[in-house]
Amino acid sequence: MTEPQEIDWDPRSEPVLKDQIAAYDEMRGRCPVAHSAYGNWSVFRHDDVVRILDDHETFSNVVSAHLSVPNGMDPPEHTPFRAINDRYFTAEAMAAFEPACRAISRELVAALPRGEVELMADLAEDFANHIQCAFMGWPDSLREPLRLWTERNHQATLAMERAAMSAVAVEFDGYIREQLQVRRAAGAGAPDDNTTRLLAETVDGRPLSDEEIVSLVRNWTVGELGTIAASVGIIAHHLAAHPVVQQRLRDDPASIERATDEILRMHAPLIANRRRTTKPVTIAGRDIPEGERVMVLWASANRDETVFGDPDEFRLDRDPAENLLYGRGVHVCPGAPLARLELRVLLEELVAGTTRIETVDGKDPENAAYPGSGYSWLPLRIT
Repeated sequence: MTEPQEIDWDPRSEPVLKDQIAAYDEMRGRCPVAHSAYGNWSVFRHDDVVRILDDHETFSNVVSAHLSVPNGMDPPEHTPFRAINDRYFTAEAMAAFEPACRAISRELVAALPRGEVELMADLAEDFANHIQCAFMGWPDSLREPLRLWTERNHQATLAMERAAMSAVAVEFDGYIREQLQVRRAAGAGAPDDNTTRLLAETVDGRPLSDEEIVSLVRNWTVGELGTIAASVGIIAHHLAAHPVVQQRLRDDPASIERATDEILRMHAPLIANRRRTTKPVTIAGRDIPEGERVMVLWASANRDETVFGDPDEFRLDRDPAENLLYGRGVHVCPGAPLARLELRVLLEELVAGTTRIETVDGKDPENAAYPGSGYSWLPLRIT
């Protein structure tokens, strides 16, 4: 009989939630592999996270009974689905999408009030919503339902209410299925967009099922709506709090993409990803049995002092291969090219369309709650 594992920490405890980044920094030095109160293992150090990401045979991405294309698959099943996925994020596809991305960014920056704003609602969340609908070819009428759905999904996840989480998942799948039905009904008159193109994709000589398309699009969209909004807030706050960095980007817009990667290394927009052990394994002296859930903490690994020195030092000369912002290995983030494009273009428009971004005296931002990151409320002053 397996001995019960000692509980090392609670990632949802009040001290951790008050400042997740500081808590992970402390855990990385004190207990680099920690068994949590929720029955999983949290891995904090860069080297240990890299080991996990590079060994998909021992640390499987199949962590749920629900279909997840391609994120929740391992090779060889993962390989053909990932090939389909990656066709939508090529350099050519990103170049074709950039004009639409720029038009949306310019419009939203121009509409941003001058003076005090709440940046999450006034820009970050709206941008993520607009940009994902544009990328998929969805109608403007879907933006408000998606905004409300994102709120319900966040509330259900935060409360860990399984029934509510299941209900919002079914609701979201319904939005995607409706868009597929619209395009099938239109036949040759269907719009030439990414949603229509997915209907023509095949795997192993057969068309993708609706369940597979829905899962693929769910992975694209849920990550986009939450993580891109978090990223915009994190970057905007960093620039407001560090006017020297802000001025550097205003003087040299060509450095914006490297700067966004560096800012998001310091403050991760995505806290963690899950893996499952396929055999007993030892990490940092901790013996982890087969079938255990393992959380790779991006928000800690990308601040490991043994790799980055002072984790809060902003530098543009770091080795990009060490930055795990978008993961690595066979499961490296499929949408990384799109995320980089969106953040670069929005930041180019933001610095071009404003003269200064500042924090607001006496109004500290509110941190997002685990498993989210960034800010739930972000007052800034825009001029």
